[in-house]
Amino acid sequence: METKKENKLLLSVRDLTVNYETKDETVHAVNGVSFDLNYGESIGLVGETGAGKTTIARSILRILPTPPAKLVRGEVTFDGHNLYQISEEEMRQIRGGRISMVFQDPMTALNPVKRVGWQIAEGIRYHEGLDQKQADEKAVEMLKLVGISPDRFREYPHQFSGGMKQRVVLAIALACNPDLLIADEPTSALDVTIQAQVLEMIEDLQRHRNTAMIMITHDFGVVAKSCNKVAVVYAGEIIEYGAIEQVFERPMHPYTVGLFGAIPNLTTDVDRLTPIPGAPPDPTDLPGGCKFLPRCPHATEQCKRPVPAYTMADGHQCRCNLYADEAKPVAAAQAAET
Repeated sequence: METKKENKLLLSVRDLTVNYETKDETVHAVNGVSFDLNYGESIGLVGETGAGKTTIARSILRILPTPPAKLVRGEVTFDGHNLYQISEEEMRQIRGGRISMVFQDPMTALNPVKRVGWQIAEGIRYHEGLDQKQADEKAVEMLKLVGISPDRFREYPHQFSGGMKQRVVLAIALACNPDLLIADEPTSALDVTIQAQVLEMIEDLQRHRNTAMIMITHDFGVVAKSCNKVAVVYAGEIIEYGAIEQVFERPMHPYTVGLFGAIPNLTTDVDRLTPIPGAPPDPTDLPGGCKFLPRCPHATEQCKRPVPAYTMADGHQCRCNLYADEAKPVAAAQAAET
């Protein structure tokens, strides 16, 4: 087996723009998203419900419903191949084999009329070309790997608890040793104890297999435990991007500062948390400039015009005019590097 290198680029998303179009309206779900991910790295996509995080993930896998979804522009390059320039058959080989996804709700991610062992073995047979017996044997090993007894191989999803279902979904996603795991809020349906167990299991499996991961979540605590990088998503844009240490120690965008301000602090005695005023903009009628403009305490006339993503000297990026004097637009920074 080829050795995976942590410093080798695995995934590159450039200017990804996706709309949902109907005869009545157009939803601007993802608006010019760009990021890179190396082998073995993890990136957390954090933002409110409706920010576009799941659409980004489904765009990478090419599983958006079309119509109404439409790729307006951009490209997704995986291991040197543009995923939107290969055939559907080639994409099926990658999907589930080299890129796997853990969907948000384990209750609906599994087929209720198929035994869990069969559901794990199905992908193994398709992607690795094994016969039924060999695939079943590997499926049993995957159950052991995620902490489920092999004697439950022939049971149905309804016989498992929510946490156990999520473990089965993880077993399916990791069965073919993918290079990239996309985890869409894998702990949202679980209680706190099971959350911690699932996150620890993902971390162990990722370390053991050197798998890259995109973690989609609302929870900064999950990101802090599981990721190397974090991208804060708002109204379909990445408004802040950097290493975990950069974003957690020096949040720059007013929205990111607001998110951290709404997290309880055990060392500070306060009567009330500080919420972010207002609500996210209507994705069918986004502001022409900064998307956070209606809610921002630092808004100026300049914010009514398109705002570039600025990059700091340490690589920390922020889409906010507050940092125009101490940084330079990302496009200019990239041109200077080349």
